Amino acid sequence: MSDETPGRQPIGQDARIDALEERLKAAHEREEERNRPQVKEADSGYRLGNRVLTELLGGLLGGALIGWVIDQFAGTSPWGLLVMLFIGIGVAFRNIIRISNRP
Repeated sequence: MSDETPGRQPIGQDARIDALEERLKAAHEREEERNRPQVKEADSGYRLGNRVLTELLGGLLGGALIGWVIDQFAGTSPWGLLVMLFIGIGVAFRNIIRISNRP
C-alpha cells in the first residue's frame, strides 16, 4: 500500500483568471489615481477666497480708519467717516471684480 491518499490533484490556474486579475488591478490603480484629491486646484481656490475676503475687509477698515482720522483733524464728524467708508466699499468691490475677471 502506498501512503498517498487517492484524490484530486490541484487544478492549475487558468490564464484567463490571471489576465482578469491583472486587468482588475490596473483598473483599481486607475480609479485610485482618478479619485486622488487635486491639492493644486483646492489650494488655488482657497487662496482666491482669502484674497477676496482680504480686499473686502481692507477696503472697509481702511476707508473707516481714514475717514475717522479726517473727522478728528477737520472736526466734520461723522461725514468724513461715512464718505470714506463708502469710498472704501467701492474700491473693495472694484478690486474683487478685477480679481474675478482674471483668466
